[in-house]
Amino acid sequence: MGNLSSETAKRHVISILIENESGALSRVSGLFSARGYNIESLTVAPTEDGSLSRLTLVTRGNDEIIEQIIKQLHKLIEVVKLMDLAEYAHIEREMMLVKVDVQKKGACESVKRLADIFRARIIDVSDKTYTLEATGHREKVSALLNALSELPVIEVVRSGSMGIARGSSSLRL
Repeated sequence: MGNLSSETAKRHVISILIENESGALSRVSGLFSARGYNIESLTVAPTEDGSLSRLTLVTRGNDEIIEQIIKQLHKLIEVVKLMDLAEYAHIEREMMLVKVDVQKKGACESVKRLADIFRARIIDVSDKTYTLEATGHREKVSALLNALSELPVIEVVRSGSMGIARGSSSLRL
C-alpha cells in the first residue's frame, strides 16, 4: 500500500456478499492488485443462499484508502452488499492446522499440554507426528504456533480471518 506509516494504516475486516459465479473472486482480488493494495487474508465460501458467497477480506489502510477500496468494491457488478466490520462490534476467528514432529523425548506430552492450554484438538496421531486443530482469535492462534516453536513444526495451514457482526447487525439481503 505504498508509503503509509503503520500509525495511519488501520486493519479492516471487510465482509462481502458476492454472486456465486465464475470470475467473481478474481475481479475482487484484481481490484486490489491493480491499485497496489495488499490483501492480508481472504476467505470465501457459499452462504445459506446458493447463489451467493460470503467473502471475508482483511486489509490495512488509512480512512481515505479504505473508503476508496469500499467505493471500488461497490462498483463491481458481482458485489451484492458489503460491510466493514471495523465499524461494528464483531467476532473474528481463524482456524489453524499444525503438524508437529513428536519423535523427541517428551514431545508428545508437551504437545498435549499446549493443546490443553490453548483449547486445541489433536486430530491426527502417528508414531512420528501429531496434528492439532486450533480455532480462535488470530492472536491466540499465533500464540499457539509460537509456543510450539520449541518443537519441530512440519507444516502449518491457516484459514485467514472470518468475521461476523455482533448482535442484530448483519450482512444480509
